[in-house]
Amino acid sequence: MTTTDTGTVLITGPTGGLGRAATLAMASRPERKRPDLILVGRAGKALTQVADEARERGATVHEIGCDLSRLADVRAAAAAALDLLDAKTVRPLRALVANAGCMSSDTRVASADGYELTFAVNYLAHAQLIGDLLGSFTGPARIVLLGSNTYAANLGRRILRVPAAKWRDPVEIARPATGEKSPGVEATGVAYSNAKLAILYYAHELQRHAGPALGVSVFEPGWMPGTGLGRQAPPALQAIGRGIARLPGVATPECSGPALASVALDDKWADLRDGAFVLIDKVTEVRPVAHDRDRERRLWAATAELLGADMPS
Repeated sequence: MTTTDTGTVLITGPTGGLGRAATLAMASRPERKRPDLILVGRAGKALTQVADEARERGATVHEIGCDLSRLADVRAAAAAALDLLDAKTVRPLRALVANAGCMSSDTRVASADGYELTFAVNYLAHAQLIGDLLGSFTGPARIVLLGSNTYAANLGRRILRVPAAKWRDPVEIARPATGEKSPGVEATGVAYSNAKLAILYYAHELQRHAGPALGVSVFEPGWMPGTGLGRQAPPALQAIGRGIARLPGVATPECSGPALASVALDDKWADLRDGAFVLIDKVTEVRPVAHDRDRERRLWAATAELLGADMPS
């Protein structure tokens, strides 16, 4: 992608935190470097506000209301985006930023389709959206997935007792927990880390199916406590997160949002492929556990099973 042909960027989760900062960073670019924007997020005041603010900064913006915990909503959002592209209401699709995410406070909670909520929103919704749109990109194009180092629990996260992934068959990971008592904070953290490890496996396998004109990368924004991601956590934990967020060196949406916009648009990142892992502004090697061809193939097949659809070949 050159700076004179930015086309259209579709971004999920644009209403707060990292997604809002990235959206407004893209909208604030000089006209020749400014993409058209398709904002896919929960319908309501926050989506309207960020769309209006992006328009005030000069961008062509279309918002699509979508609850990513409902696959029917995701399919409808993809169809609406395709209508905009087919009608040439927006320029060709050059990038998709799969930013939206959640961390359910109880792994017994199921999505509308019966899947564990954290896995459903972070992983399955985006696999559905990307699968529906994969044939509609105009190359050179990019898909940027949101990752996290939680899959391997680096030193800082181990100190804070953030658990690493405990991988199982994806169909098992997608199944909500059972029982009268919540499995607790440990299970919640594992569910989130499993979803982020799934994103890495998916990125590697997606690149094998996407073709040479489409580069797939994974963006890690740094640890950002106190953002909307933890909105379902107990109030005490949310308060702790907001306090930690004020400490020097902790990542913020104001820093990481423009960095995410850069990965989606700038020539500097044009050669990112194969699930390259970008930590804010540096390409970083992932741990060996994040490369497993057998797990990647199984995830691809299980995703098709869970979505009830054929994955792109």
